[in-house]
Amino acid sequence: MEITHTIGRRKTAVARVYVQPGNGTIKVNQKDYKDYFPTLPLQKLVQQAFEISSTSDHYDVNVNVFGGGYNGQAEAIRMALARALCKINAEHRPLLKAGGLLTRDPRMVERKKFGQKKARARFQFSKR
Repeated sequence: MEITHTIGRRKTAVARVYVQPGNGTIKVNQKDYKDYFPTLPLQKLVQQAFEISSTSDHYDVNVNVFGGGYNGQAEAIRMALARALCKINAEHRPLLKAGGLLTRDPRMVERKKFGQKKARARFQFSKR
């Protein structure tokens, strides 16, 4: 019984995923993923790697995730699961790569600059 460990990141969220052969249970921070992610689109993001590779009930997944918001966490889990499936079976790689699940999204929040209201917004200018 071998456990595969991978990491996925998105924005400031980091997900550590442990995958082992089982019957398809997914636990996120010791909760069922449907309780942790209450909305259906976020649940679909978590399951997307399994749906593409058609291995939805073959593995048990335990996830530790922290940082960011719910959407960033769900996408970090999706990437980590895709990496784990590639590690387990290399035949899944072309399908997951075509689905865009193995590409790290580099977009991050731009920092606020001094003398400005936000990252790009300036304080209102008054000529008179």
